[in-house]
Amino acid sequence: MTLRSRVLILLAAVAALAAVAVASVLHASARAERRNEVQPGGPRITAGRITLTTPARLVFRNMAWGPHRDELTTVPASDPSGPRTASGLKCLRFYASSGTGVCLQAVHGTVTDTYRALILDAHLKETAHYAVPGIPSRARVSPTGHFAAWTAFVGGDSYAGTNFSTRAAIVDTRTGKLTPSLESFRILKDGHVYHAADVNFWGVTFAADDRTFYATLATKGSTYLVRGDLRTHTVTTVHANVECPSLSPDGTRIAFKKRVKGLPKEAPWHLYVLDLRTMRETPLAEPRSVDDQVVWKDDHTIVYALPGDYGADLYEVPADGTGRGRRISTAAVSPAYAR
Repeated sequence: MTLRSRVLILLAAVAALAAVAVASVLHASARAERRNEVQPGGPRITAGRITLTTPARLVFRNMAWGPHRDELTTVPASDPSGPRTASGLKCLRFYASSGTGVCLQAVHGTVTDTYRALILDAHLKETAHYAVPGIPSRARVSPTGHFAAWTAFVGGDSYAGTNFSTRAAIVDTRTGKLTPSLESFRILKDGHVYHAADVNFWGVTFAADDRTFYATLATKGSTYLVRGDLRTHTVTTVHANVECPSLSPDGTRIAFKKRVKGLPKEAPWHLYVLDLRTMRETPLAEPRSVDDQVVWKDDHTIVYALPGDYGADLYEVPADGTGRGRRISTAAVSPAYAR
């Protein structure tokens, strides 16, 4: 092959790569523009005011394409697929209780994005904000509204594998005192103080006493439900193979996702409910793998997100193992019921 032929081949390869790059940029730009257009057949959304203390309302992150994508929106809890009122506030993850909200946001920079947690009052006004060290994953507020928690990926970006690291933080919304990582808590495992370099925490859920919380602890390739004490800064292992716990309103049960042998590595979970008194597990009637920290609609029903055409849709299923999962709202994620 002559030098001229080699140069021509090189130039052709460079031109082809440039064409692919341009096409990719144009496709991404076109997709971004379509995301700002209202989707055919999508939910009706209008701008308005949202109050976190309005009873019988459901608040969530709107995933429908259009000018209100990623904004917090609200609908009547009795009509979750009905017309939405959009707040103008954008969140990646959200939760609220007793008039206090937590909104995990991306702050877009010229080179890279950073993340932060906003503490909100009942009118979605920011009362405080905190840096979040990675990609937001989970958010919760205690039943009293006195504490908020969030989890972020600080290495890796999926719970499905094993090569990831998380950071779980808790803040007292009254005083602003922040616990930036639950890794500072003393761990009691099998009745003994436990130390390990690979400890990870995620998925905090609070009890109503402003002291007790539950979370996932991962170490040595296993996960555990832990009960935490905000006064003694201690966590104690309670039950094995529990991820993303969610405490029922009556405080007696934990809904969670459990890794089940035989399921695909990228979708390894099934939903269960754990009775905290008997430690009996009940599998729920949702056959699909759910990667979410579920929300209790009431003492009898849980709500969760599954992938949908525009990111995610919301589903509900009875908490006693009967019935079946059913979709209640499209293009929605991170729900919270006003209580």
